[in-house]
Amino acid sequence: MNSSGIIIWITTIALCSVYFFIAIKQKKEAELSFSNYAIGGGKIPFFLLFFTHFANIMGVGNFMGHAGSAYINGLPWLAFIVGEQGSKIIFAIFFAGLAGRMTYNTFPEMIDDLITRDKVTRALSGLLAASIMIAWVGGQGKAFGQLFATFTGVSPEPIIIIFTIMFVVYTTMGGMLSLVWMDLIQGLICVIFGGIFYIIAFSKIDFSMAVLGQQLAAVGKAELFTFSGTDKISLITKFVTGCIGILVAQLYWQPCFAAKNPLIAKRSMFYGGGVAIVYTVLTAIVGLIILTLNQGLDANSAMPWFMLNEVAPVITIMIFILVFAAGMSSADSNLNAAAILITNDLVRPFRKKEMSDSELIKLTRILTVVIGAAAALGGIYASTIMSLFSKAYSMAGAGLVPLLVIGLLWKEDSNAEHTMSKKNSKITPWAARVGIVVGAVLSQVKALGPNAVLIALAASAVCIIVISIMTKNVKNDPRFISEGNVNPLIKEY
Repeated sequence: MNSSGIIIWITTIALCSVYFFIAIKQKKEAELSFSNYAIGGGKIPFFLLFFTHFANIMGVGNFMGHAGSAYINGLPWLAFIVGEQGSKIIFAIFFAGLAGRMTYNTFPEMIDDLITRDKVTRALSGLLAASIMIAWVGGQGKAFGQLFATFTGVSPEPIIIIFTIMFVVYTTMGGMLSLVWMDLIQGLICVIFGGIFYIIAFSKIDFSMAVLGQQLAAVGKAELFTFSGTDKISLITKFVTGCIGILVAQLYWQPCFAAKNPLIAKRSMFYGGGVAIVYTVLTAIVGLIILTLNQGLDANSAMPWFMLNEVAPVITIMIFILVFAAGMSSADSNLNAAAILITNDLVRPFRKKEMSDSELIKLTRILTVVIGAAAALGGIYASTIMSLFSKAYSMAGAGLVPLLVIGLLWKEDSNAEHTMSKKNSKITPWAARVGIVVGAVLSQVKALGPNAVLIALAASAVCIIVISIMTKNVKNDPRFISEGNVNPLIKEY
């Protein structure tokens, strides 16, 4: 192992020690209630949430995955990025304020309380939403494995397992409270070191997109520097897939529920997402810069190769710290979100006896271990980092976005504002169930071609409206009807 590899291992151990200390410090307060563990008691301030949103978005999967995908697909990949990252701004404008007024533990719980009052719908929503989070954790592990394999020569598989264990340990201790403080450190690292990294990378093209185009043409890759000839439907599908996946990601709802007030929820998401759009687009362009330097790489190895061969060793260490911080932030937050979803929406509603806070926290910790193991397997066997994300995005987004949007807009009382513990939607339970299944299944039907996600969204929306009208007066099985009992925390306005 070379000196850079040794320094990387030392840096990794040092950062992990800091994160372990933070988790221990927050453990006691997190265990006071399930609300504290899941959403920090709904009292998280702006500065913590801003860096949480930014750090979560700049995960190692994004950092390496988008660079690798742009390396293979060229500028058309920006359509997916604009959809994926731009949806944070859409979320901030239209949903963050609503979420900031609420203190739900998960957004399927919100759908259940405000829209459907149906345990089956809540469970389906939780399952699909958790798939995004699990895919993200697997993606972070895969990226870490590839990164360490490049720098230290160690096989990726054991690295994926080691880092997944680390994600599990930190997440199970302090829940949301420890994550936001870790993200403060990790977000600062991403902002500072990320800025330095982009300056170094763009110096390779004299900070000019025109020069980048010329260099791509010189290596026979000019077609990747244009959108001409690209299937328009394919571009639209990439945009929509990225957008809908984020709108139903617990990772973004959870911090908004945790916000001290609605304004903090909205601003932290807007500004955190805005900075992330810039950084992610720059990361994709770096992928094209790498292509001008080496045309014989695959998507997973593009960024590690650049870090190892095109920058000074001290800068390599700096970039590694950046990637490590981004990956840790995204992985632990997604792991926590997935465990909270399954506990709160797949298990809790079907228990005859209400679970105590200590029981809920204990179950969440157990599920964190189980989900971590599943994510590690996904990271080991997935073909690429982004393949994990896009499949989960399309399936969950097509199944849940129509339900979320129609449910919030199609009100029984059009003049009433959505309020916790008050159902105000015309959607019926059977319509919600069918809409979710139709959207999720059709999004994965290859025979539908590049239009699969668009067709799935439209079909789900039609099913929800038509079946709601047809089953308006149908009496549902009381065993699967939620009571709508929530215990809202008081927030500042």
